[in-house]
Amino acid sequence: MNISPLAVVHPEAQIGQNVTIDPFVMIEKDVVIGDNCRLYSHAVILNGARIGKNCNIFPGAVVAGIPQDMKFAGETTTAEIGDNTTLRECVTINRGTASKGKTVVGHDCLIMAYSHVAHDCVLKDHIIIGNASQIAGEVEIDDFAIVSGGSLVHQFSRISKHVMVQGGSRIGKDIPPYTLIGRDPIVYCGINIVGLRRRGFTNQQVFLIQDIYRTLYTRGLNNTEALKAIETEYEPSEERDLILNFIKSSSRGIVRGSIDE
Repeated sequence: MNISPLAVVHPEAQIGQNVTIDPFVMIEKDVVIGDNCRLYSHAVILNGARIGKNCNIFPGAVVAGIPQDMKFAGETTTAEIGDNTTLRECVTINRGTASKGKTVVGHDCLIMAYSHVAHDCVLKDHIIIGNASQIAGEVEIDDFAIVSGGSLVHQFSRISKHVMVQGGSRIGKDIPPYTLIGRDPIVYCGINIVGLRRRGFTNQQVFLIQDIYRTLYTRGLNNTEALKAIETEYEPSEERDLILNFIKSSSRGIVRGSIDE
């Protein structure tokens, strides 16, 4: 380990192998940090932090801050960061409350500068959160989603897999999988074709997803009618079933279609 003598590291914190801790880092007692991590100057790692391997935590980032929730009563909770994840400058990740007990950021994620992830959020894997985005409490974001810079995500919202959200968006509804979301107020703007291509989706899969969303958004059907049409007109598949199950389980309702369609 390479721990600067100018860092403040509690002797009972669990620090893995080959960890670099720069001057003026502060690490409290109830902390676990995995192998091969780098903590830059002025990073603050508070009680309840669980950080995986190969993570980079940049200056000013704070992991496991006390939840900004009036219901929080000092219960023991955690903030968990997966392997290979980077937290850039001044990112804040609050720990959980009694609601879920933990806040989770998965592996291979990039949380850009000045972004905030609030209590009890669950961010899965391969997620990018753009600069200065603010993720409110108990938000769920699924694999490979990208939330571009300056976005605001309302509490309890859900963002599904392979979604791309335009910068500066205000998200108050659930965002179904594979979609491209933008404008103000936000609407469905098509599917995330570039992202799907990069991740190896075939033409057949892309065309299927496009057809399903045409049924949902452009045929003049309400959601109940559209879901029934999708179930009857398309054979079961991973893509169809993910879309159907996400929409059926949405308690907030999904983002609306564009008025231009």
